[in-house]
Amino acid sequence: MFVDSESNITHVVAPLLPQEEDHCSQHGSISGAVFNVSTTMIGAGIMSIPATMKVLGIIPGLVVIVLVALITDITVEFMLRYTSSGKSITYAGMVGESFGPLGSLAVKICVIITNLGVLIVYLIILDVLCGNESNGMTHLGILQDWFGIHWWTSRAFALLILALFIILPLVMLRRVDSLRYTSAISILLALVFVVISSSMSFYALWCGKTQSLRILPDFSKVNVLDLFTTVPIFVTGFGFHVNVHPIRAELRKPGDMIWAVRISLIISMVVYFAIGFFGYLLFGDSIMADMLVNFDHSSNTPAGRFLNDIVRLSYALHLALVFPIMSYSLRANIDELVFSNKNRPPLALDSTRFVSLTLSLLAFTYLVAVAIPNIWDFYQFLGSTTIVCLSFIFPASIILRDMHGISTAKDKVMAIVLIVLAVGTSAIAIWTNLYS
Repeated sequence: MFVDSESNITHVVAPLLPQEEDHCSQHGSISGAVFNVSTTMIGAGIMSIPATMKVLGIIPGLVVIVLVALITDITVEFMLRYTSSGKSITYAGMVGESFGPLGSLAVKICVIITNLGVLIVYLIILDVLCGNESNGMTHLGILQDWFGIHWWTSRAFALLILALFIILPLVMLRRVDSLRYTSAISILLALVFVVISSSMSFYALWCGKTQSLRILPDFSKVNVLDLFTTVPIFVTGFGFHVNVHPIRAELRKPGDMIWAVRISLIISMVVYFAIGFFGYLLFGDSIMADMLVNFDHSSNTPAGRFLNDIVRLSYALHLALVFPIMSYSLRANIDELVFSNKNRPPLALDSTRFVSLTLSLLAFTYLVAVAIPNIWDFYQFLGSTTIVCLSFIFPASIILRDMHGISTAKDKVMAIVLIVLAVGTSAIAIWTNLYS
């Protein structure tokens, strides 16, 4: 079948997206895409950025943020170019066009492992509301600080209420563009966190209580290999590739997606560096791998305790609003993997399939999050494996495969460099973490 005219392209895509669904879904705006992409990036990883500044130093930290953002822009441009040239409208389908069923299966497995792991981590971090125990130390949550230790301020009960009354209504929305308002609120809450952290840093600077900043790495405390352990944090932070296709599919003009991505990258770079700089300035070498833990220490003044509570509460709500956007692509890939029969209606139009899959995923992530108090090592492992594959290796591989004959020599050189960098840095990071 020819694909060089609009009518033929429509004819190919129509059986996968019925007219009624296609008609109602092509109303996404650039602003909505920016909010959803930015929310995907500004997730749990931002709390680890200050700790990377402690290892790298301020200047190398800024350089790495910019470099990872530029590489992300290149790989997304690869994906969008090949999606426009091919017939598939999903990430797995795009890779499947180049590498067949095994390539498509590899993408689905990576998306499921990555998003499921990230969603579990999100719920675990939300225990900032109800406290946890780490390394023999008890960290009281906001609810326990306010009301004391009761059964209804426990992790299991507090997370259950959060899942039922905040997360569940949002994950039941059937179009990703419907999340644009909650994504905008999520970004606003992240900015509130940045403003409060910077204000506290300026106040500490005024009082002469700020910590000395490390401009470059201190090799008396870290070695060269330790620097590579910070890369998965940034890769995870910019790893929104799994949501590129769902967000693009709902735009009025799919070509606007690249501009939405670039605006989102600029927003995320500013937020990452601001949080990294001011967090490191405020806490110095005492900064924890999760900066939120630094805010649960008691303050000597009511104003200090109030600011600490605002920081923790705003970030908890921010993560609760990020949860649905990550759940969207997870649900879509599981459905594509399990219910691959093309005679079935799309997931959004099959209420029984949609509701049962949504409830099952939310229940599973809740139970695992309650059972496991801390999986930060798993989160870092994702940044060195599946997220690297989804963000860099798969997009570069389709450029080298070049099934549509549109890759230039420059594209292929960049793709080779990306694969070498991704595999090399990830291997070193994994080895260093295991050795440590």
